[in-house]
Amino acid sequence: MSDLEGFGFVLPHWMYWGWLAIMPLIIMWVMKRKGISETVPLTPDEELALKLLAESDPVIHDEGNRFTQVLDWMNEKSGVFVALWTVNAVVIYFYEVVMRYLFNMPTIWVHEASYLLFGMQYLLAGGFALLHGSHVRVDILYVKLPARGRVGLDIFTSVFFFIFALAMTGTALSFFANSFEMAETTVETWGVQYYPVKGMMLLGSFLLLLAGISKLIKDIRTFKKMGAAA
Repeated sequence: MSDLEGFGFVLPHWMYWGWLAIMPLIIMWVMKRKGISETVPLTPDEELALKLLAESDPVIHDEGNRFTQVLDWMNEKSGVFVALWTVNAVVIYFYEVVMRYLFNMPTIWVHEASYLLFGMQYLLAGGFALLHGSHVRVDILYVKLPARGRVGLDIFTSVFFFIFALAMTGTALSFFANSFEMAETTVETWGVQYYPVKGMMLLGSFLLLLAGISKLIKDIRTFKKMGAAA
């Protein structure tokens, strides 16, 4: 007798991982065919916030070179990819509410599927956030510097960023290798594979590292341009 008997419909593990892999690609393909933009129009407040961000970080709109454009494209697309996962959370939580309150058959997998999904979104969105200047920075002194000084400070502090990013990537690699080797699963009744989540930690760390490389290159380019224009 299966441990999951009597729980009603239980989403198969392969379906969960397979759907997360193909669902954003399907939506992105449909959007491209329909000519729908992946970016949402900004509100006036958002446009003002973006303008202020560009003033505080002069590199935010730097086009970079071909190499940085490839890195930025990877982080841009990965950010859109994981953002579309949110649709799944809305749908399956709606399913949970219906099953729980209308049919008195609560699921054993919806909550776990959702918090794993949100955790992977968080892990994978770091590079996208860095690309768009969305990481929190302590700017008490930063904003008091002239534009070229801010860029120069970013170049200097990138050393600490790369120490962090490389350490996180190495740690994530160790976590993923150990988890994969033991075929780790979650401790809940659903028992879904856990090593893909730790794999997303490794991938997210790598994407963050690539975003940092791109930013450093653009910082150096901008610093030189400002020096030449002075």
